[in-house]
Amino acid sequence: MHNAKTSYPDLTLSGVLQNIFGFNAFRADQEEIVQAILARQDCFVVMPTGGGKSLCYQLPAHMMDGTCVVISPLISLMKDQVDAAIATGLQAAFLNSSLTASMKRKVETQLADGELDLIYVSPERFAMPAFISSLKRVRLSFVAIDEAHCISEWGHDFRPDYLNLSTIVKAFPDVPVTAFTATATHRVQEDIVVKLGLRSPHMVRASFNRPNLFYKVAPKQNVSAQILRFVGTHAGDPGIIYRTTRKSVEQTAAMLGKHGIRALPYHAGLDDATRVRNQDAFNRDEVDVIVATVAFGMGIDKSNVRYVLHGDLPKNMESYYQETGRSGRDGEPAYCQLLFGYGDIPKIRFFIDQITDMTEKKHAIKCLNDMVHYATVHACRRKQLLNYFGEEWPTLKDEGGNLKPEEPGVQPRSAAAPSLPAAPCCDICSGEVESIEATRDAQICMSAIGRTDERFGINHIIAVVIGDDTDRIKQLGHDRIKTFGIGKDKNRNHWRLIMDNLLAKGLIGQSDGDYPTLTLLPAGREVLFEGRKVHVMKPRKTTKRKRGKRDEKTGSDESYDKSLFEQLRELRKAIAAHQGVPPYVVFSDRTLHEMARTYPGTEDALLGISGIGETKLERYGDRFLEAIRTYRAANPDKKPPT
Repeated sequence: MHNAKTSYPDLTLSGVLQNIFGFNAFRADQEEIVQAILARQDCFVVMPTGGGKSLCYQLPAHMMDGTCVVISPLISLMKDQVDAAIATGLQAAFLNSSLTASMKRKVETQLADGELDLIYVSPERFAMPAFISSLKRVRLSFVAIDEAHCISEWGHDFRPDYLNLSTIVKAFPDVPVTAFTATATHRVQEDIVVKLGLRSPHMVRASFNRPNLFYKVAPKQNVSAQILRFVGTHAGDPGIIYRTTRKSVEQTAAMLGKHGIRALPYHAGLDDATRVRNQDAFNRDEVDVIVATVAFGMGIDKSNVRYVLHGDLPKNMESYYQETGRSGRDGEPAYCQLLFGYGDIPKIRFFIDQITDMTEKKHAIKCLNDMVHYATVHACRRKQLLNYFGEEWPTLKDEGGNLKPEEPGVQPRSAAAPSLPAAPCCDICSGEVESIEATRDAQICMSAIGRTDERFGINHIIAVVIGDDTDRIKQLGHDRIKTFGIGKDKNRNHWRLIMDNLLAKGLIGQSDGDYPTLTLLPAGREVLFEGRKVHVMKPRKTTKRKRGKRDEKTGSDESYDKSLFEQLRELRKAIAAHQGVPPYVVFSDRTLHEMARTYPGTEDALLGISGIGETKLERYGDRFLEAIRTYRAANPDKKPPT
């Protein structure tokens, strides 16, 4: 066996980081993780999406002798991951079912001959005895397990095939193992470490804070109109819209298409070829929007997703955090909005009620309640997310490792997004949502429920309150009750908002079935008869957010030359299409923004741009420098924005 891999014996750790990857400094926790891997320790790492996880194993793979095996369930993503690794100068390949027999033999030969720094495989392949045998004849540097939460039955995405990974330590006792996940509560973390059999692992629990993400929850009213309006404010930006059902995915994608927005659906009901084609179109910036069920996302590594919109309520906080985390992976500002309506809760409860294991069922109900609490409580969204994962605000540390005080609800400046000014991090903190006393309106609704004998649903109660003059209301005699028309001075959306808040607060209940009816709960009777106060969250009519140099609607950074950025973006797209890779593999949006902010004119200046190392400079530098020179010649009066 020989080893033909590239090595960098003369470069220090910081030298590899700068010369190979094009970064002047590590992000938070990266250096600590890399040092532990280089010291051949087992590691367990919780690091949020966008935190720079891939660098933590790619950099050691550059420096260590032998081959790093990356185990990942993301088969649809492996080619893009390999392309990105190759772009930094790594010798990388993957083995999965998408390869032809001849391609598979070529990779197996490269692996056997020690020519690979990095090989990506699925957990199913790793479980094959023949593959294990072949690995035992290879010099392995370390094993990296991605999406490690999949091994835990308490995780949000448990996969039985991951249980086979518990044999790694026994099969390769001298090979260090590193497990990575972006979402894990402390309970899931402990379960992962035990199931994998990690040996006194170096533990890193990075901050779950994503300072470049802005979180918002809006009342769910006319979903199609809300989605269309939201996408319109982000015109031209790549975005993901999550819907619960395949039908709603198809309808939303079709609706956007009718309005001239390039959008494609993605769900498990589509054939494999269509799913791959649609995902590739999104990855390659050929469409702006992918509308998807939760079947989409695990195989997406697109760095420039500028927003994630949830049209329906996720079933738990882990899913919500992971799905919103697919935006802003490049560290640039991104927007995460959830449309919340109480009507989504019975749909989720229907599936929970099918669970036969009572412990699992109880856990699922708690997860749902946590999600509803997040959407309905008047408290900083970011702080709620961090608290859920056991992290207290503030999150940043000073040079001595001590926590630095930060103003609650405000995005701190951080290594993950150093260009961002301090700004409100969610709709609560920015003043887009206010908490108002609504005791009288709550009493009106509950009085109507009681006076109609607790036999009717939300729409009928609202119709009574606003005084709808319909034959049905007259036939039932509901036009003669005391609360008929008492709320006619406010519109239907206002009363729907009140009803949703009453349901979320446990003041009224809703029956199951096709025609759910409302009932008064003990806490609601305290409001109705004992004067207990009720406060609800309501969007402000007018909002002025402080967004620094970022756009009021999109949150995008405006401190760069947008015309030059668009030209560089087109050049990137052309190069990527020629190479058959997604544009972000060439350069991230963040790298292009920096070019459009500083107008680099030399190779040395390009090397000073974040994300440009020697390999990318050699491959792409001349074309981007020429594009910048041509732009400056055509616009001699323009000055760099910074």
